[in-house]
Amino acid sequence: MKNICIERLYVACLGMLMASTIHAVERPNILFVMSDDHTSQAIGVYGGRLAPLNPTPTIDSIAKEGMLMNNAFCQNAICTPSRASIMTGQSSAVNGCPTLSGILPPERQYLAIEMGKAGYQTAVIGKWHLHARPEAFNYYKVLPGQGSYFDPVFHELGATGVFRIRKGEVTDGVQMKGHSSDCIADSALEWFKNRRDPDRPFFLKLHFKAPHDMFQYAPRYENYLADVEIPEPKNMRDRKNHGSIATRGDNDELVPYIGTSIGRRNPRRNYTNSGQWIKTLDQTKSDQEIIGDAYQGYMKAYLRCVKGVDDNLSRVIEYLEAEGLYDNTVVMYTGDQGFYLGEHDYMDKRWPYDESMRMPFIVRYPKTVNTGRIDAIVENIDYAPTMLDFAGVKTPDYMHGRSFKRILETGKEPEDWKQSAYYHYWMHMASHDNPGNIAIRTKQFKLIQYYGTPMNEDEAQTPPGWELYDLLNDPSEDNNVYDNPEYAPVVASLKEQLKERRAELGEDDPKFPFNNVINKYWDYGPAEREQAVEISHRYLETADKSRADRDGKKNRAK
Repeated sequence: MKNICIERLYVACLGMLMASTIHAVERPNILFVMSDDHTSQAIGVYGGRLAPLNPTPTIDSIAKEGMLMNNAFCQNAICTPSRASIMTGQSSAVNGCPTLSGILPPERQYLAIEMGKAGYQTAVIGKWHLHARPEAFNYYKVLPGQGSYFDPVFHELGATGVFRIRKGEVTDGVQMKGHSSDCIADSALEWFKNRRDPDRPFFLKLHFKAPHDMFQYAPRYENYLADVEIPEPKNMRDRKNHGSIATRGDNDELVPYIGTSIGRRNPRRNYTNSGQWIKTLDQTKSDQEIIGDAYQGYMKAYLRCVKGVDDNLSRVIEYLEAEGLYDNTVVMYTGDQGFYLGEHDYMDKRWPYDESMRMPFIVRYPKTVNTGRIDAIVENIDYAPTMLDFAGVKTPDYMHGRSFKRILETGKEPEDWKQSAYYHYWMHMASHDNPGNIAIRTKQFKLIQYYGTPMNEDEAQTPPGWELYDLLNDPSEDNNVYDNPEYAPVVASLKEQLKERRAELGEDDPKFPFNNVINKYWDYGPAEREQAVEISHRYLETADKSRADRDGKKNRAK
């Protein structure tokens, strides 16, 4: 009897071991591809004015065999915060990376930690931009900071090279020759060929630097689109009723100073005085003439960078196909946020409008993921839970996000799924002159509050204001209807939803001084509007003085 029991126990254990081994074999590989500043407007399958140019045939092919998310949004449209939310599944208020200077230490690199626990071989290659080394991964080869477009230096696990770079020294470095997109794809292929463990599923984060501003493309793309006239956005030259006193000032007095531009509207930073194309611009042209020339140079440089990414992604996919790995790999493609391609005469990102807030998000996994596109709202805090779900891992309690794996597989939105996306840009007036703001977006409406102060201050520096857009009737966000009395019930409802989302995400914590300003201007009556006008006038005086000082320095330099 004793021997029989032992034999049964052995058989049971062997069965459990075999089941575990089969489960490990069946678990998919996960390839998460992210390009810096690659916006949905520049991906063919998303449609729009650039689609006829066929800018992304490789990415489009992934989408045609998988699921495209129409309403994927980041909660903070800037590199470090978005990447931190993807790695942690948490809001900027909680993960400790609300600005570009945020650091994500190894103990909080949760996505890699959880994947490692699940038995995945983990690696990250390319742009990391979370400042601490990605030591939670089994392997890393990442750019220091933004990295260089040409002949890039990388931090690599196990490397011993020492290199001087513009902002310091890389001690665990290795340098490659050529364009960064080529180098990053080469590094991924080297990892696949020489470092991947074929007995374990892999989780690879492959991050291209391109097409990050300022755009530098590989020389082989110099003639790409050279003779093509890139279509302009309809609202580049006419901003219509877009914005508010918060973004335009009282009677438009701050239009030159808020939001960097394609044309000369913002004299400090625009694409007639920056970018490699300026050497071809005729600076004697009028503002209306030169904005078109600057736009053409800006867009061609951007799309040449995009072309390099798409071509290099094709190389990686060809390898996966040749090795029989492609169909057992969940391939996800995204950008770290959206990006402005001239809409509203804006450049860069940071704004709470869709061009900036929306992320491309495409998933291919023919074994379970459906094909098509879906309008369910997802946020970048949901990406980690979704990847973990594909790996068979339950979403940890410390994550704010929620897996949308089931949506990808069924093409249907559950009844209890979220109905809004939250947004918060913290870096008030940094680099591109964008005021601090919070927003909530549903499928039909977007409500925005500009509170106008740095994160550690409690007095508005730029005029606070509110904006509301009816996205069904105004998808380009050209007409702010906040003051239209017909929308008053919508405003009231969205303010309640915004308050709830802020509490859910830890954004209303009193430790953040700017919350005093948010609360002060929450009810936006005549007194608050009058204060906003006064703040606008004060800021104009400051901005005019700064402009005069800059002009004086330029004249003295001449």
